[in-house]
Amino acid sequence: LETTEKIVYAMVDAGADLIELGIPFSDPTAEGPVIQEANIRALAGADKVTTDKVFDLVRKLRHKVTIPMVFMTYVNPIFTYGKEKFMQRCVECGMAGVIGPDVPFEEKGELSGVCKEYGIELVSLIAPTSHERIKMIAKEAEGFLYCVSSLGVTGVRKQITTNIGEMIEKVREVTEIPCAVGFGIAEPEQAKEMASLSDGAIVGSAIVKIVAKYGEDCVPYVAEYVKKMKAAVEEAGK
Repeated sequence: LETTEKIVYAMVDAGADLIELGIPFSDPTAEGPVIQEANIRALAGADKVTTDKVFDLVRKLRHKVTIPMVFMTYVNPIFTYGKEKFMQRCVECGMAGVIGPDVPFEEKGELSGVCKEYGIELVSLIAPTSHERIKMIAKEAEGFLYCVSSLGVTGVRKQITTNIGEMIEKVREVTEIPCAVGFGIAEPEQAKEMASLSDGAIVGSAIVKIVAKYGEDCVPYVAEYVKKMKAAVEEAGK
């Protein structure tokens, strides 16, 4: 948790526009091996990382961090914690939203009501297989729309073959909400390409990989990486 705190400050200084924080969970179904292993490390340590500890960390971060922060988590940890209590704590510590990759659009009523009640945005995902559901999901999207670049789970990919441009066009027919592309983005060139088609690039596994490699010494390496990716995204906007 101490290292995570330092990483967040470093990423903000390096130009990150939004921070996505994971809440450790034993069965993170949308994640590839890199983030699965990070979940195991967080849950297996002597100082097991609990949901309460993550909330306490966010409260601490908020003294310095002014950019939006969202949770990437699963329905189970939210339900186990208690939906009302979870959203209440999100408000108290200044979280802007929640990404729930295992919440299908048709089932989002399980969370959307309580999110609305507390003013927490429930971020929707659209995938390459969403097809005719894209407009339906986009119409009700809040915060930003998370465009999943590839089939399968999170993780670094050499190539992204999905027609992201077409996906964004369908979204734009019904909403002006910002769209950011994630799943598989690891190189500055990929970030530039995705940001030229959308409003941003989401990077998870590539950063978690650096953390796994360098452990407590990872902070300068993460900062350097985020700077490169931010420069690539800005390049796309010129």
